[in-house]
Amino acid sequence: MNIKIINKKISENELREIAKEFYGSMIKGVADVEREILAMGGEYHMDANVALIENGSKQPNVWGFNWYFDRSGEDRIEYISLINIRPAEGNRGMEVQDSSLRDKIKSVILKYLS
Repeated sequence: MNIKIINKKISENELREIAKEFYGSMIKGVADVEREILAMGGEYHMDANVALIENGSKQPNVWGFNWYFDRSGEDRIEYISLINIRPAEGNRGMEVQDSSLRDKIKSVILKYLS
């Protein structure tokens, strides 16, 4: 499985190469809002989640998202993932509810993917 930990800008072509393995027009990703890194790829968000945890991330800082190649601007990001369901942390659904947390996630994503 092709999961890439991203801590520097990545080209859209490189990202599309990773995406080919499962979805093509979209790629699953996980952002560590504390360490400001991403993991991209895998069939499930949990695949990238595990890669970040094994790389030293802590679960409370890791949030899942989808990146769509055929959309533009902020519409490319969808803050929905099973790993985001965390009732104890106030997030009861798959979508990240807290707008300030979404802003942090977006900031990390756009640091590398824009």
